[in-house]
Amino acid sequence: MKTFIKKYKLFLFLVIINFLLIIFYPTAGSKSVEISLKSLIEMFIIVPPIFLLLGLFDVWVPRETIIKLMGENSGLLGISLALLLGSFSAGPLYAAFPVAAVLMNKGSKFSNVLLFVGAWATTKIPMLLFEAGSMGWQFMLTRLIINIPGIIIMAYLVEMTISYKEKELIYLEGLSL
Repeated sequence: MKTFIKKYKLFLFLVIINFLLIIFYPTAGSKSVEISLKSLIEMFIIVPPIFLLLGLFDVWVPRETIIKLMGENSGLLGISLALLLGSFSAGPLYAAFPVAAVLMNKGSKFSNVLLFVGAWATTKIPMLLFEAGSMGWQFMLTRLIINIPGIIIMAYLVEMTISYKEKELIYLEGLSL
């Protein structure tokens, strides 16, 4: 029982908060429960297909291929591929993290994993098209031109500033998923 509570403490805390909101502030409480349920349903719709595709990717794409394309010696090819994979992705940002874990398990260079997550967060094609339509092509291109070097600089700064031991721990956590 203690391990269950420890593992799900944040979820249980949110359930208690929702329960208290319903008791003391019924309008806000019902709205909070409605939002929580919508988010939960969204996750149940999005996460299973992602894990299915990740399982196929894990089985079909050999580790040697990822090491060659995105590993330590991949250079500009690895950077480009990480940015393209992130940009052509679909779904919310929390879906990028299981994909990043699989890339790490397959031997991708840490900075390329960070580039992938950064691109997923900021340069997705549907988001760029929406920006172009609503705020204009000039805004979209300006933001893109600023974001891409920013993502690259941050990824390499993070990789340079964390120790080998910290990186090893991150990779081990990725393997445990």
